[in-house]
Amino acid sequence: MHIHILGICGTFMGGLAALAREAGHKVTGCDANVYPPMSDQLRALGIDLVEGFDAAQLSFAPDVYVVGNVVTRGNALMEAILDAGARYTSGPQWLAEHVLPGRHVLAVAGTHGKTSTTSMLAWMLESAGLQPGFLVGGVPLNFGVSARLGQGKAFVIEADEYDTAFFDKRSKFVHYRPRTAILNNLELDHADIFPDLAAIETQFHHLVRTVPASGRLVVNARDEALQRVLARGCWSEVQRFGTRKEAPGGLRARGEPHDFDVLRGSLKIAHVAWPLLGEHNQLNALAALAAAEHVGVAPDAAAASLADFRNVRRRLELRGEAGGVKVYDDFAHHPTAMRSTIDGLRRKVGLQRILAVFEPRSNTMKLGSMKEQLPWALEEADLSFCLQGDYGWSAAEALAPLGERALVAASVDELVTRVAQAARPGDHVLCMSNGAFGGIHDKLLAALQPKG
Repeated sequence: MHIHILGICGTFMGGLAALAREAGHKVTGCDANVYPPMSDQLRALGIDLVEGFDAAQLSFAPDVYVVGNVVTRGNALMEAILDAGARYTSGPQWLAEHVLPGRHVLAVAGTHGKTSTTSMLAWMLESAGLQPGFLVGGVPLNFGVSARLGQGKAFVIEADEYDTAFFDKRSKFVHYRPRTAILNNLELDHADIFPDLAAIETQFHHLVRTVPASGRLVVNARDEALQRVLARGCWSEVQRFGTRKEAPGGLRARGEPHDFDVLRGSLKIAHVAWPLLGEHNQLNALAALAAAEHVGVAPDAAAASLADFRNVRRRLELRGEAGGVKVYDDFAHHPTAMRSTIDGLRRKVGLQRILAVFEPRSNTMKLGSMKEQLPWALEEADLSFCLQGDYGWSAAEALAPLGERALVAASVDELVTRVAQAARPGDHVLCMSNGAFGGIHDKLLAALQPKG
């Protein structure tokens, strides 16, 4: 089969392209900007990429066009496909029809932690010799690729609640039909497509409805929204994690996030000692352990594998050090994720200064839906620096509760100058964005180099 993918350089669609190529299909694709790292990964696989969405690509005459959710009506190629009556489908639908049938699908859903938890779970299964397939919205450092078919029955997938395509407004994850589903947490996000939290809860309940009675739901016991989702109906076994006391059957942690016992009720069943930081990663680990157990991996073996887990690129990733200042890159863009990331770094560096640098780049943040939460998200940082874009709201006003500890700049270059002026040896500069942030990491490292 020849498939032509519209929006191929996104992490999901790029991963799908890699799976299709590995399965023996002919794969071509296009995107508005053909950019790394996905473009490099795809070209290494022999996949031809086209810049832009011009209608001339109709001449490729593939068996089916696979349409990413970045494509809207008015897109020149999409309009030509519709006019020609050519066959098209969404990425999740193609995956459901051509990759997932016959597999034990383990889906990882939640507002935060999907990529890390998916990577943890895939590594646990790999370490147990199960040779899982996977599709991750990032590049797990243990594997070096974002997707592979795998030789075993298990397939681990990052299950996104964002909509499927312009012609299918259901969440992507309803296509995956998991037998094991992690519900990690649930907050308002994607304000560009969801009017409120209740609308997202409805989509999560659609996911719950697809899990068979012999399946397992792994659910964060601390999350009230997820309890509301289950209250609407649940037909599968439920394994809760993150219980705060000795709830019968619940998984909980005892100890620091980097070194803790795993307990089921009051019984110790495993121990985790690993390099990751933050309570959010501790909870991610509990979720992955419970999911791995459902495919036969004992909790003690799964926990032991985490000692070698290397996480994902852009998760508190140290990009370099200059002038005694360390510069980190992190994908955090939701206030809760930002606060968790800063907390994780704080646990590592103690009283040393943290300079948080962030870009409100997600659609939700651009709309200003969560601007009131920003001071809370950043309060554990010593100084905060924000890029003011064309958001329609004032970052300076939003950060006013932080007083002199917050500064706003109109460009990345100005931001670099301000951060470099404020930084001193021993500081930790944490850059947070779900995009490239204008290459700020390399610019900061250059600006921080001692002069002369």
